[in-house]
Amino acid sequence: MKFLLLFVISFLPLNLLSQEISGRVFSNEQPLPFANVYIKEIQKGTITDENGFYSINNIKKGQYNLIASFTGYKTQKKRITVNNKNININFHLNELAILDEVVVTGTLKAVSRLESPVPVEVYSPTFLKKNPTPNIFEALQNVNGVRPQINCSVCNTGDIHINGLEGPYTLVLIDGMPIVSGLSTVYGLSGIPNSLIEQIEIVKGPASSLYGSEAVGGLINIITKLPENAPIVFADSYVSGWGEVNTDIGFKARLGSKTDILTGINYYNYSNPIDNNNDNFTDVTLQDRISVFQKWNFKRSNNRIFSMAGRFYYEDRWGGEMQWNPSYRGGNQIYGESIYTNRFEILGKYQLPIDEKMFLQFSYTDHHQNSVYGDTPYIADQRIGFTQFTWDKPLKNHDLLFGVAARYNFYNDNTPATPKADKLVIPSLFIQDEIKLNEKHNLLLGSRYDYDKRHGNIFTPRIAYKFKPTDNDIFRVNAGTGFRVVNLFTEEHAALTGARDVVITETLKPERSYNVNLNYMTKIFTKSSIIIGLDASAWYTYFNNIILPDYDTNPNQIIYDNLDGKAISQGVSINMDIMFSNGIKLLAGATIQDVSKTENNVTERQILTESFTGTWAASYKNYKYNVTIDYTGNIYGPMRLPLLSDLDPRQAESPFRSIQNIQLTFDGLKNFEIYGGVKNLLNWTPNKGNPFIIARSHDPFDEDVSFDNDGNAIATANNPYALTFDPAYVYGPNQGRRLFFGLRYTLN
Repeated sequence: MKFLLLFVISFLPLNLLSQEISGRVFSNEQPLPFANVYIKEIQKGTITDENGFYSINNIKKGQYNLIASFTGYKTQKKRITVNNKNININFHLNELAILDEVVVTGTLKAVSRLESPVPVEVYSPTFLKKNPTPNIFEALQNVNGVRPQINCSVCNTGDIHINGLEGPYTLVLIDGMPIVSGLSTVYGLSGIPNSLIEQIEIVKGPASSLYGSEAVGGLINIITKLPENAPIVFADSYVSGWGEVNTDIGFKARLGSKTDILTGINYYNYSNPIDNNNDNFTDVTLQDRISVFQKWNFKRSNNRIFSMAGRFYYEDRWGGEMQWNPSYRGGNQIYGESIYTNRFEILGKYQLPIDEKMFLQFSYTDHHQNSVYGDTPYIADQRIGFTQFTWDKPLKNHDLLFGVAARYNFYNDNTPATPKADKLVIPSLFIQDEIKLNEKHNLLLGSRYDYDKRHGNIFTPRIAYKFKPTDNDIFRVNAGTGFRVVNLFTEEHAALTGARDVVITETLKPERSYNVNLNYMTKIFTKSSIIIGLDASAWYTYFNNIILPDYDTNPNQIIYDNLDGKAISQGVSINMDIMFSNGIKLLAGATIQDVSKTENNVTERQILTESFTGTWAASYKNYKYNVTIDYTGNIYGPMRLPLLSDLDPRQAESPFRSIQNIQLTFDGLKNFEIYGGVKNLLNWTPNKGNPFIIARSHDPFDEDVSFDNDGNAIATANNPYALTFDPAYVYGPNQGRRLFFGLRYTLN
């Protein structure tokens, strides 16, 4: 009898045992094709067809969360119960406002990106995942108008260029505090766990009226997660075909009823010397790095803010001749550049317990660097303390911000340029007024006063205007000034690597910049259900007293002085965020720029600055198989390169070059993501088309170089090009094609 019952059941229609969920997805009363519809509990889903219809078959009885989503629309969730009948569920999705993230960098206030009078670009952890990297420095390679610049092919020092301006013109903040400054601009963008980042905000153009010196060309604000918004446990680790290992581990915990703690640990190791270009020098610097980050958030009455964070960072890195080991450190037998970095940081934010919105922010960093460049030691200490008090005071149509700040800087090193420790306190005052003229027009006025005992009084005003004619169109005009002072090591690492001498011809004055920026943002909906977000900008920046390294006058020197003339940076850029109806998402951008200096009526293009850049990131997810494919890349136009002499056989200009990457991610396992792919698909490296990258890599101590009475190298049989050892001829990463594979775990 039992056998007969089983036999009968086996021939029953399947829909008597499991049911079908079907329906349509609409927006603005029109069908929405290619929307995602899935059941959360069983990770089963589909996409709507061209008429907005969907169906999910073979669903067992029970209660489920049915979710419909589409990029650019607010996700909708419905609780459903599956019984003995097929059910029909329709969705009506509402459009999201254009790129409506919350930003703080442009005005020092948390505001909608739409409402900010200062254009701010925002990049989320999802963007960083499209091309996994071990540090923020490399992650920025796919941001339009922002370029990580490698400055030394031996130790791989680098900085960030914004709109063609050198790294010292870019201020890097962590949670709004100037943590990455001075010495740490060379190595400090490593060791910030990507998994702890909430978002990265980028402002292009001077921001000195709020942030002081260094924010001349723009700023990057790395905002870390709040403990309550972070997963309970998360881990992310990947390895590459070159032997790199990068691991992020994090967790949060609650201490009592009012304290949340977020901890993150980053470990990176690369200890596999490779010399693919056969110059007997490591192609990539070897590194052993650990960074520990912890953030505390304290709950207070009336939701007042009190948070503190700290980070410890240690790194041992070296590059040089392939046979180098630590026993050769500081000697002149085998060339190597070895850097030990010890660093800790503390930062916090406290809202005063009063009715007015008043905040106290503070940070302190202690940075010790023990390094040798060949047989040249460089041992330096830097301590930076910063505190800032702000009062946010809205009055009718005015949104006022008053601030007072002070920065303490201690710096000392073992070089003749620093006979005694440099100690400096810079007090500052600033005020900002955002005026709401009416619903469509906003005006922002701001100014800052700094006193630097070396340069006296410094005043930096700015003005910004925003016009929002529709919900999807925004026009912005910004104008302002910037200033900066100089730290030679952080600005020109070639001062210590290679044979060039640093010459300072005069007492350097602070640089001043004057900038105008136009910005337009819009969102376009096509009849074929394609959504296009556009963000276009044009800028013009004029500099006087600019300080640029002069490589050309004397090939054996780097000469610094204030430019007796002018420098100009101008250009246009456009970013596009496109969601196609078939589910493909494309982020793409392009920048055309002209960065030049004029002295003695002679105008020339700035060295190591490209005139064209392009970036892209294309993504597509197959929900049926839980697989996402990401294709990312960049392309750079030619740039002038620093040659040592007229006989130097290396290329005077770099070629057009592109680095492209592809990645597959599978997220069909609960809490896990498995990913892998190929970096640098085209296998591009700077040595393509060049006889060599490092000049006289076989003679790094210039033992076989002859010099004339003026100290200039002369051509000989052993040195036909009249060169000296020089690793500064580098403009991109020297790492070729490689595979990578990784695993992520997240427990919410």
